Amino acid sequence: MSASAAAQREHVMNSASSSPDHAGEIVIRARRVGKEVIGPQGLLRILDDINFTVAARERVAITGVSGSGKSTLLGLLAGLDTPSSGDVEILGQSLGGLDEDQRAELRRGHIGFVFQAFHLVGSFTALENVMLALELKGAGDARERAAAMLERVGLGARLAHFPRQLSGGEQQRVALARAFCTSPAVLFADEPTGNLDQANAQAVTELLFGLNAEAGTTLVIVTHDPLLAASCDRRIALAGGRLVD
Repeated sequence: MSASAAAQREHVMNSASSSPDHAGEIVIRARRVGKEVIGPQGLLRILDDINFTVAARERVAITGVSGSGKSTLLGLLAGLDTPSSGDVEILGQSLGGLDEDQRAELRRGHIGFVFQAFHLVGSFTALENVMLALELKGAGDARERAAAMLERVGLGARLAHFPRQLSGGEQQRVALARAFCTSPAVLFADEPTGNLDQANAQAVTELLFGLNAEAGTTLVIVTHDPLLAASCDRRIALAGGRLVD
């Protein structure tokens, strides 16, 4: 890595580490974001002229029918993909100004994820899945912190269980423990209750918002679940790739 690249990376991480810690400050800003891809029928516009902000500690639901661009938008906000036009800022950093390694470092240090399909490592126990997130951040007490977080989500008796030995609701609780154990500034959740029955969806929703309140994390959720969306501070609705009132 060149000296200039190293200096830029240090600036990125130093700026991110001083991210807002009180409500009202903007932690996510989308400016005229668009996404286009080339499909079998030619150019396909998935998102068009998306503009909004999310404040620190705010809980926002991104809603819309299937194919409206919700998950694509979430991926752009998290720096997992790049827009065709416009820009996304997160924690004061323009993602367009960062290379892939810098975006990955920003995510590792300050962003958490929860997915519909859980995305647990099948060969790891519940404890090891949560420990992994902490170890990637260099935590020396990963085992103790992971065990405490699993106890918090009601899985203290399941530490040695593998994902295949857990129900869907229990797997999503492990995923929540993994996401919150690193105290992320921002947490992105993509249909976190989509694979769960009504009872487990309600339990996971209550746990998600309980953990979020304790951590003071900014929360952005893609969801079809009306209960989950209603629990948020506000909704960002998409239709045909554009924001709607």
